[in-house]
Amino acid sequence: MRVVRALVVLLGAVLPLVTGGVAGAAQRLPSWQLTPTGVTAQFRGLSAVSGRVAWVSGTQGTVLRATDGGRTWSPAGPPGTEALEFRDIEAFDADHAVVLSIGPGEDSRVYRTDDAGRHWRLTFANPDPGAFYDCLAFFDPWRGLAMSDPVAGKFRVQATADGGRTWRQIPDSAFPPALPGEAGFAASGQCVATSGPFDAWLATGGGARARVLHTGDAGHHWTVAGTPLPSSASAGVFALAFRTPWQGVAIGGDFANPTAPGPAVALSGDRGGTWRTPEQYPAGYRSGLAWLGGSVLAVGPGGSDLSPDGGHHWTRFDTGSFDTVDCTTLGACWAAGTGGRVARLAR
Repeated sequence: MRVVRALVVLLGAVLPLVTGGVAGAAQRLPSWQLTPTGVTAQFRGLSAVSGRVAWVSGTQGTVLRATDGGRTWSPAGPPGTEALEFRDIEAFDADHAVVLSIGPGEDSRVYRTDDAGRHWRLTFANPDPGAFYDCLAFFDPWRGLAMSDPVAGKFRVQATADGGRTWRQIPDSAFPPALPGEAGFAASGQCVATSGPFDAWLATGGGARARVLHTGDAGHHWTVAGTPLPSSASAGVFALAFRTPWQGVAIGGDFANPTAPGPAVALSGDRGGTWRTPEQYPAGYRSGLAWLGGSVLAVGPGGSDLSPDGGHHWTRFDTGSFDTVDCTTLGACWAAGTGGRVARLAR
């Protein structure tokens, strides 16, 4: 929105997080270990490659890359982009990555590097002044989607089949009508989510209802479902994460009223066709979300939370501010946020 974007982990890696598994049970909680980035940019883009390799992106055209577990971070962004905000980054390994900048018209851009950020190629510059791209996600190293706020009443999505080297617009006819005021939130790079080779989801807010759009054929056709999350110009679904094409979590709230107690989490067990509020949820706005095996991590300006049971119960384990979180399929998790903050999860 214009206001602001494998494998299941082995049981031995997940079970130590929680002893008990529901609210009220004794817990062994993880913690964040901050890594020194040497910058003050706000990072809303994050891509965890492994426990040693991660990329972050943010304000003032900043892109950083670590290959040593975060002990050192190296500048790796496209030159001459200091005026851009890189709200999302998707890295395929230590050398190959795609980064998205947000904004109206040509401020929305996609760049790709194949040599660890030494060189970048501009692969998409938004030609439509009415479009505003929020985030992107990939099914695999070749196929991906980039989401814009609606144009003329329909969400705008670009698709790539060559790793972000070229993009094509999905026809407007593939999408249901957008609600008045409905858009995406460029808060954490997670308003688009994928799972498996064909399923993807778009998170929305800003309209009369916070909704989730779903495709089961890699973007050719889309359906939409309402969620119980609050919706307003500053509220809605900010992040989506699916453990499988069937099991997903949506999180958000109201960034203008981040301590509002309303339900900020919704769960789906039918590919996003229906959403329900869990028994218990984090108190306040959260912008980032990631699966860690059968557990779920959530982050926001007000702290970080862990759900050991797929989103049904939550415990806060950190009070520091983060905007986004990402975990690898083997259980390496990173978080990033304001003031150049980047951290690895210790457990």
